[in-house]
Amino acid sequence: MDFKPAARAVLALCLVAFAAAQAKAAGNADVKSAMKANAAFYVALNAMFTGDGAPMEKVWSHAADVTYMGPTGAFDIGWAAVGKNFQAQAAMKLGGRIEPDEIHLFVGGNLAVVSEVEVGENTNANGKTAQVKLRATNIFRREHSQWKMIGHHTDTLPYLSK
Repeated sequence: MDFKPAARAVLALCLVAFAAAQAKAAGNADVKSAMKANAAFYVALNAMFTGDGAPMEKVWSHAADVTYMGPTGAFDIGWAAVGKNFQAQAAMKLGGRIEPDEIHLFVGGNLAVVSEVEVGENTNANGKTAQVKLRATNIFRREHSQWKMIGHHTDTLPYLSK
């Protein structure tokens, strides 16, 4: 009896299983690094609430195709407009803290999409603490081996809406 075809089939199955395990390991690394990028965005966001807009410049792509639709109701396209909006928000010094909750992340190739709920508090126009609970979507693109934010969209807050 010739076992060569069976041996080849077993070898082929082993190679497929090994490749699948490698892909899963790479996928897990992508998910972990994208989650770290998402967490870094919230560190930058909370720094912005204190008046420090510099960390936002580090987590965002500076490309012309980035978009920002934040709680003010603005729709900014391109880093020049998005960065200007963040400078204005930093100047407001809203205070408070926002954290992501109910995080759902999907990574596909060089894009990562996060759907979540942002919860916390800010200071409203009357100087009072206001609770925040917004639906949010964050989109990241891998640029030079790093995840950079290319899109952020939240519900609007009445006290910030234009």
